[in-house]
Amino acid sequence: MAAAPAPPTRVRARPLTPRRLTDLAAAAILSCLAFVGLFPYLYMLETAVKSNSQFSRNEATPTWPFRFGNFATAWHGVAPYLLSSIIVAACVMSGCILLGSVSGFVLARYRFPGRNFFFGLIALLLMVPNMASLIPLFVLIRGLGLLNSYPDLIIPQLTTQTVFSVVLMKTYIGHLPGELFDAAQIDGASPARTYWSITLPLARPIIGTVALFSVISVWSDYFWPELTIVTNSLRTVPVGAQFFQGELTTSYGPLFAGYLIASLPLLILFVALAKNFLAGIEGGLALDR
Repeated sequence: MAAAPAPPTRVRARPLTPRRLTDLAAAAILSCLAFVGLFPYLYMLETAVKSNSQFSRNEATPTWPFRFGNFATAWHGVAPYLLSSIIVAACVMSGCILLGSVSGFVLARYRFPGRNFFFGLIALLLMVPNMASLIPLFVLIRGLGLLNSYPDLIIPQLTTQTVFSVVLMKTYIGHLPGELFDAAQIDGASPARTYWSITLPLARPIIGTVALFSVISVWSDYFWPELTIVTNSLRTVPVGAQFFQGELTTSYGPLFAGYLIASLPLLILFVALAKNFLAGIEGGLALDR
């Protein structure tokens, strides 16, 4: 005789404790913030596959058929400016990492007269708005004969981002265990060897943070390239993408497709540096405690 089937087990619902209510509320708030943050990109994506007539009829929601040819049109228009932006961003990022790490190492690990004074002057530069130095910087670059060239795009970004890099690097390196540097000095390591073998590996998280911020600054800079660059091959992405906007009409599909293509290098860089970036932020917070 077959045995009677066992009655189905009931899954008990978890009680709504105050801790669970707090977790649910936090999840709901974070989900809303994530949607708000991603909404502009979703809007760009659905607009990038529309024609002008589809965009004028229905701006808010996707419209069939999708115009994937807009990406090919945008690529041919954006590719030269994308190359220029990558060259400038690579130079600025490399310069910020090199100058920031060396300066931060010296300011954090060596005592000399005026050390705090010089660091205070560097930190004070963070309070100077970029617009306040625009005219003096333009006059300086013009006097050096560097207008409309790659140095014209690199030097202003490098000087601005290096200040930020030095402050971050000095603060982070200054909180590293001093016993490591004392042991290296006892073992006869030179300052260059200490910098290369101890400081750089330990400062990798903050280096990733500096690299990401420097590239974002270059990628979002519009006013300075628009002011000083007249050669089309030297224009960066923010300036070059505006050529999809005509005097009478604007090609919205290729325009937003160009913005999406231009954002891909930043997305790839962030994915590559996300671990170091988050570790740099968490490490900085932990060291300050």
